[in-house]
Amino acid sequence: MVAKKPRIVIVGAGMAGLVAAHKLYKSTAASKDVFELCVVEGGNRIGGRICTSEFGGDQIEMGATWIHGIGGSPIYGIAKEIGALQNEKPWERMDGFPEDPLTAAEDGFNVDSTIVDSISNLYKKLMDFCQGKLIETDESNEDFDYYKLAVKAMKACSASNGGGKASISIGAFLREGLEAYWKGDDVNGHGNGNGNGNPKLLEEAVFAMHENTERTYTSAGDLFDLDFTAEREYDPFPDEEITIAKGYSSIIQYIASVLPNGLIQLGKTVTKIEWQCDQSSDMQNCGGETGPVKLHFDDGSTMVADHVLVTVSLGVLKAGIKEETGMFTPPLPHFKTEAISRLGFGVVNKLFLQLGASHDQDEVFPFLQMAFQQSDSKSKHQKIPWWMRRTTSLCPIYNNSSVLLSWFAGEEALELENLKEKEIIDGVSTTISTFLPQNRGNAHTCSNGNMNSQGSNFTKLLKSQWGTNPLFKGSYSYVATGSSGDDLDLMAKPLPSISKDGVPPLQVLFAGEATHRTHYSTTHGAYFSGIREANRLLQHYQCGGLSDLLNN
Repeated sequence: MVAKKPRIVIVGAGMAGLVAAHKLYKSTAASKDVFELCVVEGGNRIGGRICTSEFGGDQIEMGATWIHGIGGSPIYGIAKEIGALQNEKPWERMDGFPEDPLTAAEDGFNVDSTIVDSISNLYKKLMDFCQGKLIETDESNEDFDYYKLAVKAMKACSASNGGGKASISIGAFLREGLEAYWKGDDVNGHGNGNGNGNPKLLEEAVFAMHENTERTYTSAGDLFDLDFTAEREYDPFPDEEITIAKGYSSIIQYIASVLPNGLIQLGKTVTKIEWQCDQSSDMQNCGGETGPVKLHFDDGSTMVADHVLVTVSLGVLKAGIKEETGMFTPPLPHFKTEAISRLGFGVVNKLFLQLGASHDQDEVFPFLQMAFQQSDSKSKHQKIPWWMRRTTSLCPIYNNSSVLLSWFAGEEALELENLKEKEIIDGVSTTISTFLPQNRGNAHTCSNGNMNSQGSNFTKLLKSQWGTNPLFKGSYSYVATGSSGDDLDLMAKPLPSISKDGVPPLQVLFAGEATHRTHYSTTHGAYFSGIREANRLLQHYQCGGLSDLLNN
């Protein structure tokens, strides 16, 4: 009688799931009898939150966009190995960011560079303190005053929490830092704003511009929900951040290319996972096959497995632990559901707009940073829609491109998904008209020296919709106030972790960016988590130590 091979089912064909499948398949290719491997994916494509597309003749990314630091990044290593860092065709942010973006206020005038530079430097120093990069130094160091200011902001946050151990948020710390800056500096000495703007109002507007960029970096709709302490645990890779010339999807295609046809099954959405949590639970049965885990799909089919690696997003897990949906039977243990509930998972969307032919082909749309007024004032234009007011920039996706890009987070990102195309174009056009008025004496000078009085003649648009997509329900995770890095570790803990009382171990395993303590929210975090869980299973079957084309 032939012994039954253990079956491993990976749920989700994003970065984590495909890396795990790649590792497992390559590590046991010489011993095909070790186990049976299968990847099930609810969508009609692989890649998950990685989705390279085309718009206006240019290559764009609908999801993951950046390699966050090339120093030590496995994503960069793969991209370099397969030649994905060069392309004859133009691609999103292929020339990085300009050194001299145009920062404008709602009155249409450029914000004085002294205000932009001083507030931008303040924001950077405050975030450096959050991340443990700004440390105590002597008075001769230029960072001495910033460190004192940051400590003062930290103490103010603690005092507002009653001096207890309640979580401090990034948002509260940043605002206390701005207040401390105002109390310690002569704000009237920072320039007149190139118009009638109040310097303090302009400083707040520039500061908020950076806060809104932070919202897209972290996916926290409100920085007051973003935990301060956890920021120091996040471990970014060094060196520059770049986009991938041949698209992020080229990395996914390479990772999946070693897997045989049929191993990945598309259009298979998991609706329920039954697992055996104790001795009282029976083994699952499906068509005469038995195993400790049984998967139910939306087409009514089922599948049994010995191990299921769940790589769905934290947003899907949050929905899945609700009683009315019940993705897991029996329900996940409290330590797991509490970690899922405490961690944050936000929405970030991208809006691409195609500019029509201009009356002057030499005109170039600038890299526009928008300093929105933060309080009721005469300079606050009422016609600008609320969903545009926390957007930092609108810019070509590379120099001279006719495709413009803007990022949205939180409630604004969700609203963008619900708006009709005309509503979006009208809202963006109205916003542009207040920041770049066409008929004024003080025309804007672009980074290449050309003047811009270009109207907002948009011919089409494309937007991502990660929030309402039922396969993702959002973009990426963050450590919310009330949560901690410990919750990310709990996310990674398999069920059961060890064999006890005859109950098979490692029935349900978890991978994905939201399961990595120091690289959450990133593609490389998802990558590392896939390697981690593949190694866990290989060790379980004593297959460890075998080589893999991917670095581990």
